[in-house]
Formats: sequence, structure tokens, C-alpha cells
Amino acid sequence: MKLKQLLTITAALLLAAGTAAAADLVNVAGASGIAVDGYDTVAFFTDGKPMHGDPSDKSTYQGATYFFASRGHKTLFDANPAKYVPQFGGFCAYGVGLNALFPVDISTWQVRDGKLYLNLNPEILKAFNADLSGNLKKADGNWTGLVQKNAK
Repeated sequence: MKLKQLLTITAALLLAAGTAAAADLVNVAGASGIAVDGYDTVAFFTDGKPMHGDPSDKSTYQGATYFFASRGHKTLFDANPAKYVPQFGGFCAYGVGLNALFPVDISTWQVRDGKLYLNLNPEILKAFNADLSGNLKKADGNWTGLVQKNAK
């Protein structure tokens, strides 16, 4: 492993250390409790691109606050939040497969089989997609333990 990669992973682990929300494990921005850096999660599905949410159109789910670009997106979310939230609490999907919690870069978003996945950076996204089914199997197997270990 290259030194730069090791430093990136170490920094990611330190950054992720304080992100657990009460009762649920969701990647939020510190004490604000804002998920997905304020991006509208519904937009990934309906518009096919990242869109910043508006703080005046917001909902709370699993202890995190989600912002939406429109009232219509908020309505869709409120009707079925589990459909629109990122998998693995919005943490890096590849990292969860490694049994670790990494922050994410919104540019790595992808919707696969009706689910939103995020990853640490574009290089990690490539590694995640190189064996998507294997990496998802690992992540699914690790998620419950990570929640038990890190949720407050």
C-alpha cells in the first residue's frame, strides 16, 4: 500500500470517528446532524445528478437531517425514506466491506439496483465496482457489527 493511500485511510478513520448519531449509525456533519453534506438524496434517483438541498425543505430520518432541492423531493422521501437514503448509513461502501467507516466524496455516487452508494474517492469507487457483488456481500456482512460497535 502506498504511503499516500495509507495516510488517506488513516485520515478517513479519524474523521469518521465522531459521526455516529443517537440510536442509528448515519454519516452526518458533526453536531449539525446533516446527512450527505446537505445534498438531496432523492435527486440522485429522479434527476440523475447531485443537487444541493434547501434547508427550508428538510426531513429527519434515523436521527439525521436530510435537505431537499424541492418540496416534491421531500414528499417522495417522506413517503419512503429507506428507498432514498444511501446504503451503509452514507459511509463509504467499500470501507464498510473492509469493516471500517470512511467519509465520502459526493462525486462517487451511483445508484445500482435501486440503491444509492457512496465511496471515499474515485479510486476507491473503481475498486468497489471492480467486484461489485463481492464487495457488497462483504459490506452487508460487516454492517450490523459496525452499527453495534459505533452507534451511540
